[in-house]
Amino acid sequence: MFDPNVKDFYERVGRLKQAHAQGYGHEAVGVLGRSHYRRPVRKTRLKALLPVLFFAMSAFGVKGAIHYFVGAQTYESRVAQLEQGEGFDRLGATLMAPDPITLWISETIRRSLQKHG
Repeated sequence: MFDPNVKDFYERVGRLKQAHAQGYGHEAVGVLGRSHYRRPVRKTRLKALLPVLFFAMSAFGVKGAIHYFVGAQTYESRVAQLEQGEGFDRLGATLMAPDPITLWISETIRRSLQKHG
């Protein structure tokens, strides 16, 4: 005889197996289940800020290297030339203006190369 509940039972078992394969599961109260052994990964804001932080550090590093290799006077004269322009030139002058971080990186490169050279 055909029992209609058997079909429902096997469909339910199939869905549970599929959910279990995807990482879902049932945990009874007071029992060490999957969440005890695998902690959920927490999404933090730091992960979202890492690309921005990497870009900013890279930009300051490049600015510091340019400042060191071109020289302070030449670098500042080129920034002054950019300030004379219009539109994007002024934006470039604002972004490339020597700031304390750029000067510190340039000085660190200078000391490092003097020490090893």
